[in-house]
Amino acid sequence: MDFGYRGQQLGLPEEGPGSIARPGRRIGALAVDWALCMVIAYGLVTDGYSQATGNWALVILLVMSVLTVGTIGFTPGKRLFGLRVASVHGGRLGVLRVVLRSALVCLAIPALIWDRDGRGLHDRFSGAVQVRI
Repeated sequence: MDFGYRGQQLGLPEEGPGSIARPGRRIGALAVDWALCMVIAYGLVTDGYSQATGNWALVILLVMSVLTVGTIGFTPGKRLFGLRVASVHGGRLGVLRVVLRSALVCLAIPALIWDRDGRGLHDRFSGAVQVRI
């Protein structure tokens, strides 16, 4: 049975700008964002690395994601990897959808379960899709 290419059901192109972001790029972007949040958290918690550093990093990731995806459509890591978060209907996500998506990313599990288009549950529940710029 032929399911077509990733993003075909959403009306997205198969390759190039606007096509579904590949998993490697998405994971790379998340790694960059997490590293940035860990550096910021480490600066806030001056007694060296501790469990509190990881907790602060998660809070910073949530805030950074809400602010950057909600305003410009990408986090620093996503920009570095040439990705953008958009509504499946085109354009930007609304504030509530950005908050929902960001909270689900911080829970991790929804972001690790993908559909056949390569969208995580966090993207499906928020009506989002990660595309190439």
